[in-house]
Amino acid sequence: MIRKCRDDDIQIVLEIWLKTSTIAHDFVSPDFWVSQTEAMRTIYLPASDSYIFENEHGVVGFCSLYENHLAALFVAPEYQRQGIGKKLLDHAKKQAKKLTLSVYKENVSSYQFYFSQGFKVISEQPDQHTGHSEFTMIFHR
Repeated sequence: MIRKCRDDDIQIVLEIWLKTSTIAHDFVSPDFWVSQTEAMRTIYLPASDSYIFENEHGVVGFCSLYENHLAALFVAPEYQRQGIGKKLLDHAKKQAKKLTLSVYKENVSSYQFYFSQGFKVISEQPDQHTGHSEFTMIFHR
């Protein structure tokens, strides 16, 4: 089930984000992700419209939209490859006619996932925080 994120979901959302970020972005120091946790809690999540995916085990994934930008899409590692990310992405696509996102070039599985879901690369640039190359991708409904 997908529903709007509530205040009492924030801790598990942060845990999913941190665990998944350190695995999916193993080319960036885990210390960087840890250092970003408070900003996620106090700046990024509150500024976004976030939706969680909840199953019989609890919250297992989430996505966050900031205007027409998919700011986050994370599924707990043990629940990946079960269609949860696609369901969250489909939900996000219904919120806007156009969606953009940024994904690290080195995160090949995520880049390929977005490409398979109809996103196209429109630019490549270094991420301002890590210096690693990232793609900006766009989807039009």
